[in-house]
Amino acid sequence: MKNLKNALLLKQLYQLKQLGFNYTSVFPYKEEESNLLLPNTLEKLKKQALECHLCELSKSRTHVVFGEGDPHAALMFVGEAPGSSEDSMGKPFVGRSGELLTKMIENVLHLKRENVYIANIVKCRPPNNRTPTPIEAHTCQPYLLKQIELIKPKLIVALGATAYHYLTEDETPISKIRGILQQQENYTIIPTYHPSYLLRNPSAKKEVFDDLLKVAVLMKSKL
Repeated sequence: MKNLKNALLLKQLYQLKQLGFNYTSVFPYKEEESNLLLPNTLEKLKKQALECHLCELSKSRTHVVFGEGDPHAALMFVGEAPGSSEDSMGKPFVGRSGELLTKMIENVLHLKRENVYIANIVKCRPPNNRTPTPIEAHTCQPYLLKQIELIKPKLIVALGATAYHYLTEDETPISKIRGILQQQENYTIIPTYHPSYLLRNPSAKKEVFDDLLKVAVLMKSKL
């Protein structure tokens, strides 16, 4: 929770500055570490995320896009960030990328969308759909990690380079790492291309199809 604690501390320092403080020798934030722990239910975690103002993205968002799906899903998809459609509706992957992701889930994995869980690295839309900055991603990361802890998926599909990087801290290009299993302590990650990339590069759909076939086999073996 170090990133969350630092964000809370920085917020209070800004508040002190607005009140006219130029310097203080007293540590301004003395809340106990236990109070920084995130809630232990998805419902309460979502409520806290909806009220979050720890980074600059909160100033321009329309809605917080927390995530949705089966709270006990064995399979989880993690993307980069909400787009304009997601920001408007408060739900992940509801635009053209979302339509493609839903088809991938239904037609290749033979699952219903509501049987998986879908979330993003950050919960608020970056302006002009730009890539989240490291500060934004690391500030929001505790929410995603807590979601993973509570949902306990057996397999996570990282959609795109940004999702893969912040889930693993590996900077290998997605073109070189896609389809390769990454074993974590309690789950397996498989990176593949983001649906928005497929909309721009339809020829890559065959590679994602192959990656999802691996997902289907893994899901059968892990269930």
